[in-house]
Amino acid sequence: MVGISRSAAVAAASTLVIFGTPQIANAGTSSGDAVVVDGTSFALNGDNVSYRFHVDNSTGDLLSDHFGGSISGSLPPAAVPQVNGWVGMPGRVRREFPDQGRGDFRIPAVRIRQTAGYTVSDLQYQSHTVVQGKPDLPGLPATRGSEDDVTTLVVHLYDNYSSVAADLSYSIFPKYDAIVRSVNVTNRGEGNITIETLASLSVDLPFEDLDMISLSGDWARERRRERRRVEYGIQGFGSTTGFSSHLHNPFLTLVAPSTTESQGEAWGFSLVYTGSFAVNVEKGSQGFTRAMLGFNPEQLSWNLGPNESLTSPECVSIYSKEGIGGMSRSFHRLYRKHLIRSQFATSNRPPLLNSWEGLGFNFNESSMYKLAEESAALGAKLFVMDDGWFGNKYPRDDDDAGLGDWQPNRQKFPDGLDPLVSNVTELKAANTSTDLRFGIWIEPEMVDPNSTLYHEHPDWALHAGPYPRTLRRNQLVLNVALPEVQDFIINFVSNLLKSADITYIKWDHNRGVHELPSPSADHEYMLGMYRVFANLTSRFPDVLWEGCASGGGRFDPGVLQYFPQIWTSDDTDGLERISIQLGTSLVYPPSAMGAHISAVPNQQTGRTTPIEFRGHVAMMGGGFGLELNPEELDEHDKAALPGLINLAEKINPIILNGDMWRLSLPEDSNWPAVLFISEDGSQAVLFYFQVRANINRATPWVRLQGLDAQATYNVDGVGTYSGATLMNMGLQFPLDGDYGSKVVFLEKQ
Repeated sequence: MVGISRSAAVAAASTLVIFGTPQIANAGTSSGDAVVVDGTSFALNGDNVSYRFHVDNSTGDLLSDHFGGSISGSLPPAAVPQVNGWVGMPGRVRREFPDQGRGDFRIPAVRIRQTAGYTVSDLQYQSHTVVQGKPDLPGLPATRGSEDDVTTLVVHLYDNYSSVAADLSYSIFPKYDAIVRSVNVTNRGEGNITIETLASLSVDLPFEDLDMISLSGDWARERRRERRRVEYGIQGFGSTTGFSSHLHNPFLTLVAPSTTESQGEAWGFSLVYTGSFAVNVEKGSQGFTRAMLGFNPEQLSWNLGPNESLTSPECVSIYSKEGIGGMSRSFHRLYRKHLIRSQFATSNRPPLLNSWEGLGFNFNESSMYKLAEESAALGAKLFVMDDGWFGNKYPRDDDDAGLGDWQPNRQKFPDGLDPLVSNVTELKAANTSTDLRFGIWIEPEMVDPNSTLYHEHPDWALHAGPYPRTLRRNQLVLNVALPEVQDFIINFVSNLLKSADITYIKWDHNRGVHELPSPSADHEYMLGMYRVFANLTSRFPDVLWEGCASGGGRFDPGVLQYFPQIWTSDDTDGLERISIQLGTSLVYPPSAMGAHISAVPNQQTGRTTPIEFRGHVAMMGGGFGLELNPEELDEHDKAALPGLINLAEKINPIILNGDMWRLSLPEDSNWPAVLFISEDGSQAVLFYFQVRANINRATPWVRLQGLDAQATYNVDGVGTYSGATLMNMGLQFPLDGDYGSKVVFLEKQ
């Protein structure tokens, strides 16, 4: 295939250029249209954002012009860079899809090793296409929308020297100020090539002074907010665990140094992917700041034969002029409406009780039924049997055997699961006519060496040739890249769901990858895993699926495509969970968070907090529940639980559909506070906490946000105040002692 010549592309363009800056001339469409194209100048327009770039007519390179607040018409002329020293012109301009070499010494978005061994590319503009709506990505999770929701621009690039084509896809969701980008690379040549680096999105911002915010941590302290200054050079993070991981999340925010929760500019970037990833931020010698998200190069090395393609995951970028909180709310709305495909995305999340912290592995059919009875008596509407129900030759009585042998243990369940499930689902939640639902725990991607499955199929476990197979939690990872492993998982989960009235699945995943047979095996695994998820969730749409990976080890948009909620962390301590859940909410909607009340002293921290405090924190997640044995509670806590469950059910629709305002952060204040406002603005609920006792000093005021200043609001039925008063003056809540909390309802009059 031969690309069009540079002179032909220039002749075809209707772009006007002044000092290298494109001018959008009258292209026959209004400036308010989502995508405006004038020759080879491109504008993507949201309600409050503009993203503009153009083709450099002399090189065919794509150059960035603006990513920020709304603009229209012609752009002011840009200064022509002075080329002195070692950095060439490509290293002195803002590029949309930077390659390696040819004068740009910054990190590249793409690095392709040709058959001859060199890694130089020269991808030039060839043509473009505008599509109403948004095509799916082959084999990958992705945002979606109708022609009224989203418009897509595809820019086609071509390297005349290597016969490599690259299609850059830009989809604009105007209502959310969201621009979604992915890349498809195709080998049009006759030899093989290797994709060593491929970023889903690369953006060059023309600002020297920026801060970067990321989410980092480890098991039981996931997604803690980290804010640091962007320095000259490269700074970044990522995952080499094979999955998105507890350690870092595939999310980045760039903000002005003065940006706060409620004021200033913020650019958020979220990679819709569950595998190993890389996020890099580089302030180059010219002062531009380059941000890049995509595959982790250490686990890519993807070979392409003639006419083969590789599609990157997509990256969602959102601009906010209303601070970090404004960015978060746009992500929440977009992901609830246009990413999560489950019917449970914004509705019908029953309060549950999970058996794990109450019984562990030590149970049988009668003790499990007894726990279900106690759950129903408290008002729970879903009972979940956790780990330990399967395995016969290698019974799952602890965590060193049984994974892979997904048959009910005959010692615990002589007649299979159906009798237990039937009896449980005949129970009624207290004071209701609602049948108790039944859920179950599985870990389909794992295998224990002590299992029939492993003895029959040792080759199904991921391994690197003769190297030892490293155990973690006494288990190995199945190679879900293999079609036969995918089919095994699909078949056993389908048979399990058909065997009894099971309407909830907790899908766990308790270790990362240690030995990969090749760098490309990680993405091959992801493609297989997404096929399994898509098959099962479409086959069983009435099942509520919850993702889990030792807690929050795979809390990412790729999983959310299929599972509407994810277990946020194995740390259920109320105080720790405030930081974990508010950190998670930087990008992920609270509706997606599983959050439970557990017994005290807490298993992870040893801390004892009031049950009301724990309950109020858990209510801020869409998947509310309990992790305890009611028999072991003291009288106060047991008496408090029915009221907390009722309160959680009352609040839940606002959590699932409403907007979240982080009023005060736990890292900044002794009084963390969060406000949720219903989708129609008619209701709001305030969560207010006191971490340490406030002894002999004034009670602070908490100012609300997001209300209608002109309206009046009834506050907990005891007073009516204007929205302006609530936002500019606020409310006071004196609380006694450590770990105090209060939930306040507001009704718009």
